[in-house]
Amino acid sequence: MDKQLRNEVFESAKSWVLEAGERIRENIDAPRQIETKSNPNDLVTEMDQQTEQFFAEKIRSKYPEHFLLGEEGFGDDLTELKGMVWIVDPIDGTMNFVHQKRNFAISIGIYVDGIGEIGLIYNVMEDVLYTAKRGEGAYKNDWKLPELNHERPLHQSILALNTTWMIPENPYIEHTGVQELVKKLRSTRSYGSAALEFAFVAEGVMDGYLTMTLMPWDFAAGAILVKEVGGVVTQADKEPLNLLEKSTVLASRSPIHDEIIDQYVSLKKAKSDR
Repeated sequence: MDKQLRNEVFESAKSWVLEAGERIRENIDAPRQIETKSNPNDLVTEMDQQTEQFFAEKIRSKYPEHFLLGEEGFGDDLTELKGMVWIVDPIDGTMNFVHQKRNFAISIGIYVDGIGEIGLIYNVMEDVLYTAKRGEGAYKNDWKLPELNHERPLHQSILALNTTWMIPENPYIEHTGVQELVKKLRSTRSYGSAALEFAFVAEGVMDGYLTMTLMPWDFAAGAILVKEVGGVVTQADKEPLNLLEKSTVLASRSPIHDEIIDQYVSLKKAKSDR
C-alpha cells in the first residue's frame, strides 16, 4: 500500500473514530433501545447501529472504491478480501456499554488484499486511542508501545480468558485443559470487550488472550496492534485467522503462544463443524 495513501486513510479513520466516540459519550446516559441478536445475551442498541451507519456514510463518501465489513448490517456482502476493506465494530462490548457505561471500544481494522495495514481501537470512555500502521509499530495515544520481548514464563503470566471455556458443556474446547491452564497461570482477567483485550495484550499489561468465538470485526484491528509489537495472533490450532468467518483466537507474547496451544488447548470440533 502506498505510504501516502495509508497515511491519508489513517488520518481519516482516526478523525472519524474520535468523532464517533465523542457522540457516544455525549449520549451515554440517553434511554437505550436494546434488542437481542443470536441469543438473549447478544445485545445490540440503536447506538451500535447509528455508529456503524456513521462510518458507512463517511467511508462511502470519501472512499467509494473501498469496502466495508461490519457487524450491524451497513456493510458489503463480501466473500473475499480483495481491495481495501474496512472491518468495523462500532461498539465492541455492547453489554458493558449497556450495563456499565464503560469498558467498550470502537474497533477498525483496514486491510488491503487481506493484509492488515491499519488498526485503531478507541477506549471511548477513557478517551484512549490505540493505533497501528503496518511496519511502523503501535501506539497508545502518542506513546509508542514497546516490543513484547520479555521472556516471562507462563506460570508468571496473566491471560484474558472467559470462564465459559472452563464449563464442561461448552461446545468448543475440552474444559479440563482450560482448567489446567488456569492453574498454571498467575491469574486471568475478562473485560467483556475483545478489542480492549487485544489492546491490553499489545500494551503489555496482559500476556495473552484466548477465546473460542470471535467474529472478524472483533479481532481485525487488535490483530494488527499485537503483531506490530512482536506478538503472535493465530487461531487456537495455530492456523491463520479467517477474516471472513468466526474464529478461535490466541493472541499472546511469542514465548508462551505454542506452549498454551500444545499443552492446554484441545478443540472439540473440527473447524468445518463450528
